Amino acid sequence: MSSWNGTASRNSAVAAVAVLLFNAVAGAATGGYAALVRQVAPSVVTVLVMQRAEGAGQRAVDRATGDTQNSDMRLFLRRMLPGPGSSNPVLSTESSVLASGFIIGADGLIITNRHVVVGARSVRVKLEDGREIPAQVVGSDATTDIALLKVSAGRLPALRLGSSDKVSVGDPVIAIGNPFGLGRSVTAGILSARARVLDEDPYIDFLQTDAAINLGNSGGPLISTDGAVVGVTTAIISPSGGSVGLGFAIPAETVAAVVAELEAHGRVNRGYLGIEVQAMTPALARALLGRDSPAGALITAVEPKGPSAGELLVGDVLLRIGSTPVTFAGLGKITVRLAPGATVDAAVMREGMELSIALTIGQLPDPPDSPQQSGGPDTWVANLEFGVANTTTEIRKALKAQDEGGGLIVTQLRPDGAGALAGLKIGDLITHAGTKRLEDVADLAAVRKPTSELPLLLRVVRNGSPSFVAVTGSQDQ
Repeated sequence: MSSWNGTASRNSAVAAVAVLLFNAVAGAATGGYAALVRQVAPSVVTVLVMQRAEGAGQRAVDRATGDTQNSDMRLFLRRMLPGPGSSNPVLSTESSVLASGFIIGADGLIITNRHVVVGARSVRVKLEDGREIPAQVVGSDATTDIALLKVSAGRLPALRLGSSDKVSVGDPVIAIGNPFGLGRSVTAGILSARARVLDEDPYIDFLQTDAAINLGNSGGPLISTDGAVVGVTTAIISPSGGSVGLGFAIPAETVAAVVAELEAHGRVNRGYLGIEVQAMTPALARALLGRDSPAGALITAVEPKGPSAGELLVGDVLLRIGSTPVTFAGLGKITVRLAPGATVDAAVMREGMELSIALTIGQLPDPPDSPQQSGGPDTWVANLEFGVANTTTEIRKALKAQDEGGGLIVTQLRPDGAGALAGLKIGDLITHAGTKRLEDVADLAAVRKPTSELPLLLRVVRNGSPSFVAVTGSQDQ
């Protein structure tokens, strides 16, 4: 009996502790954040961007691949902006985008994401009091996806950039932004992880949070319970584009360093070697280094006119830059911190010998803006009754047709037109008309009207698989 009483007492004590913990968490989630939100929310703004829409080719890709991505529940990285595939697809040559930002200077300095404002015709900021004010883009940094804006609106309430190192995994955080253009919204969660590296951003060690962030949250702050900004929300991983608790923020330390450079110079100068590398494996290490333990990064390509041309060779193993050992995962972070124009000593293994090579560091180029990647405008092919657009390497890669040298993407179809009757779908890549390779929409624009007696043979790539289609203009194919 006494043993039973002891167990019951221990169980009661455990239950009491559990209740206290639950009440503490529940209290923080309900009343605990209200004062914090009142303190910081007036500094969060909506960023209104008028920008050129993505090209017809990219819209077709989104329509062609969207259903497959959603049904397969495959994870993919999304920058948090509304766009094609949403309930308000872009149909004109220009579009309006709503995103988020926050004030860091009482004189009107505002942080947001670069991908929010890049390519914009105009940028405006909506303050808490309802004023919409034109904003100047002071500068932006493609590597970290940070942009700095400036407005003239008198003295404004500013947030403080803190240190993400002062927030531990498991500590509570809140995110404030403008999801789906609904207006300012607050969500709460914890810091889930730190030092996450995403494939599209190999230069940043992201913070991960389960605070709900969605399309439109881009550029908003991730805030600790002491009111400091510990990160800038920038990306999510999701099977559907909505929050599933996998959000990512740029750490405040990175943001502070970039903002200082943007305010002073309008840009951030970063180092660049102009090489491509792959990770070393034990087998490669035995072949190239004469030992089983992998080290360094194997150079697979050198830009012919890049900063390392003539110094580094394909097949070299880059071991060290200065005194810093090189790894495949860490090379990007090493090089971007180097000053363009500087000369550094590098150690490479070449044909079984370790060599010391002096490298002159180049300037990391900005990535091409989205209008250059999204293909051309729609061109209606009257005789075939469907629309096409030129493609890019990125579009063909999205269509699993990266090995094709060119081709046109189907952007629209008349339901009972010749193309639709032949079984074409939006997002199909047409590479040939007969034996003629299609490189530009002009190659197809003047094609003859097909008939049952004289069908037009098209080579079509769909979901990575090529096949031929005979277009006759009738239902009897």
